[in-house]
Amino acid sequence: MKHQKEIARLEGLAQMILDVRLAELQRAASLRQESLDRLQALECAPADDLDPLLAARASLRYQAWADRRRAEINLVLARQTADWATKKASAGTAFARSEALRLLKARLG
Repeated sequence: MKHQKEIARLEGLAQMILDVRLAELQRAASLRQESLDRLQALECAPADDLDPLLAARASLRYQAWADRRRAEINLVLARQTADWATKKASAGTAFARSEALRLLKARLG
């Protein structure tokens, strides 16, 4: 009986840790997705209603600016992706521990 109570307590703690790790993973994924959305938002269609020469100049200026912005976003995205991968691994470990305790509790009855 003492082992079952201890395992139940450990299972509760493991579940709380899993919940925290999943929340951290969700935040990291959201930040990463925002950066991906910013990159996608930099893509634009050429203006059809402008003089071709003016449209080409505007396009070149925009592309130069967008390239600088992409470089900035890509640096942030690289850090966010590394953080997301770390948090994903941590959540996976927390899930495995929680699941192992759940199975052990079920086995002990």
